[in-house]
Amino acid sequence: MRYEIKGGSMPIVEVHLQSGESIKCEGGGMLWMSENMKMETKGGGLGKMFGRAFAGESMFQNVYTAKGGEGMITFGNCFPGSIMAVEIGPGKELICQKTAYLASTPGVELSVAFQRKVGTALFGGEGFIMQRISGNGLVFLEIDGTAIEYELAAGEKMVIDTGHLALMDNTCKLDVETVKGGAKNMLFGGEGLFNTVVTGPGKITLQTMPKTALAASLGSMVSSN
Repeated sequence: MRYEIKGGSMPIVEVHLQSGESIKCEGGGMLWMSENMKMETKGGGLGKMFGRAFAGESMFQNVYTAKGGEGMITFGNCFPGSIMAVEIGPGKELICQKTAYLASTPGVELSVAFQRKVGTALFGGEGFIMQRISGNGLVFLEIDGTAIEYELAAGEKMVIDTGHLALMDNTCKLDVETVKGGAKNMLFGGEGLFNTVVTGPGKITLQTMPKTALAASLGSMVSSN
């Protein structure tokens, strides 16, 4: 299999498969493909189906297989942003925002990752439920806006505004803290009451324009007119 990520603010990933090779995606992820790509809809068992549903994806996945020669298929963002390709393997699991998953090779598994701390779940802005990406293979992920990566050392922390955490290594720890500087900063600073805090070791990927931030900005513009 080979792939190429194309485009600007609305990118696509074009995947070329040898005969017999497969790739899977959520329903509606395919944009266009060659005529020799054959689709099969699969659930993978009730446990996996409900896990995907809790993680913000559809219960069923579509598996596309090239038949009788090389096939081509494309997948694209549903929001202006970026597409990342990440290799998954033993000891290399990812925790992602809901809706991050775009497509993957068959050996990659998508499940739910619950936030165990009540404060993090309620106030962290990343949601009580996130996606866990595990297994073996290549996964394509959607990022809102531009993707910015940082490698955190053990014990190193990054304070992140709500919604800007796109994904992190499973070795990282997610928590929440109030905005520092007293009540005036919390109430009038314009940054909200809480920030997300990620502690290393591990890589984190931040996104420059979360859907929620864009929706809030558009909403304020509409209400002011």
